[in-house]
Amino acid sequence: MTIGSIAAEQTAMKLILTWAGQGQAFLVASVRSPADAAQTAWESYVRLAEALRQNGLEVVHERICGSLSAEPSVMAARHRALQTYGFEVDNPITYVQGNTPWGNGFAGTIIHAVAPNDTDDVWTIQDNGVACGRGWRRNGLTYLMLQNITGAGREDLALPLSKPAQTRFMFERAERILRDNNASYKNVARTWLYLSKILEWYPEFNRARSEKYGEFGIMPGPGDPALLLPASTGIGADTPSGAAASMDLLAVVENDDVPSAVIKLSNRKQLDAFRYGAAFSRAAVIREDDVNIVQVSGTAAIDEHGVSLYPRDIRSQINCTFDKIDALLRQEGADLGDICAATVFVKRPEYAEVFWEMAADRDFAHFPAVCVVADVCREELLFEIDAEAVVKRESL
Repeated sequence: MTIGSIAAEQTAMKLILTWAGQGQAFLVASVRSPADAAQTAWESYVRLAEALRQNGLEVVHERICGSLSAEPSVMAARHRALQTYGFEVDNPITYVQGNTPWGNGFAGTIIHAVAPNDTDDVWTIQDNGVACGRGWRRNGLTYLMLQNITGAGREDLALPLSKPAQTRFMFERAERILRDNNASYKNVARTWLYLSKILEWYPEFNRARSEKYGEFGIMPGPGDPALLLPASTGIGADTPSGAAASMDLLAVVENDDVPSAVIKLSNRKQLDAFRYGAAFSRAAVIREDDVNIVQVSGTAAIDEHGVSLYPRDIRSQINCTFDKIDALLRQEGADLGDICAATVFVKRPEYAEVFWEMAADRDFAHFPAVCVVADVCREELLFEIDAEAVVKRESL
């Protein structure tokens, strides 16, 4: 890794820590071969806790990928490991359903962590007394990370909400929480969206999202040169809440004396997604004093016209996706080697080994990714990656 990383083996688990400037890191615990979920989760969180404590880091975003059937044992192992090392166990956490290639189990954890300078530099965000995210200050910016935001329930409605109605309520709830914390949806740089049975209703989801984004004032108009849409992942996944849609989001609030810190990107090698009805940008760049963090949206084998490429050809789709992401990163003076955390989604279990083999062929044997089996937004797409990349400012 270009920013400096450590990698360690512990049975079936690999841990990679990558520094993202002074006092900030991404940690990826990835399970790549069959293993007992509870035992591997315990080993993963022991190693994660050791790394966090040794480096004075505090977690600001934590995502676990695994089957829902393994969630109770994985969470129990997490709690036990964190308590052993004196960490808070009740901070917000996102558990995303994604079966491991070998069936039910624990696929891994992705953590974003910072080293606070003062005790009030990191805090927990509450919604009606329930923890729903973390906030932190860094390099003159205020960051707000909301987690597990859903629209599954409305106290004022007797009947269950439809999936599109849940989606609209989810975005409305996120906007309300942001405004309660002196921000708005216009500050959102990145979203992670997990949609139950995505292939059954993705067009409806897109219409509901575009409707809300229009209300929030961030949908591009005809010929509008400003790209305000956040980077995003939209993937087929259930969550323990049972909601039709669940969202994590990252908002960046800039101080008056800080120049524009967040830039939304197009990709010269792909059509802007909002041109075919999916309201997100291809990436968002967060410019800090010493590094740029590139939030890479979920990317698949889609061309400059919005057409899916290489149907039923997993190797060509993987190569194409790597090339599309590389082209995107090179716009910011980066490349695939600057990726510090990624989630890999494969449609069929046997494709996971193909991915790891092809990553190694590109000299990324230690690619910092968690790989799960999940549906992508189009039936013919077999593979997708989302990622975070870190680039030293002086290297640009």
